[in-house]
Amino acid sequence: MKYSINLQSHKTSISLEPEFMEQLKKIADFYGKSVAKLIEEIDLSRKNNNLSSAIRIYILDFLIKNNY
Repeated sequence: MKYSINLQSHKTSISLEPEFMEQLKKIADFYGKSVAKLIEEIDLSRKNNNLSSAIRIYILDFLIKNNY
């Protein structure tokens, strides 16, 4: 699915499966952040991946580190 978000004052869209978006929301809740803020942080820290891929990798890394 495509989701529209605002990052650093500009609109962009990401493509994520609903399961990944559900996990992203749970992670944002875990940290007490909005989903938009978490995506912004992922965007700023990503290397060469596109944003959607960087989000998926971030989610998998979070789940592994937290033994989910």
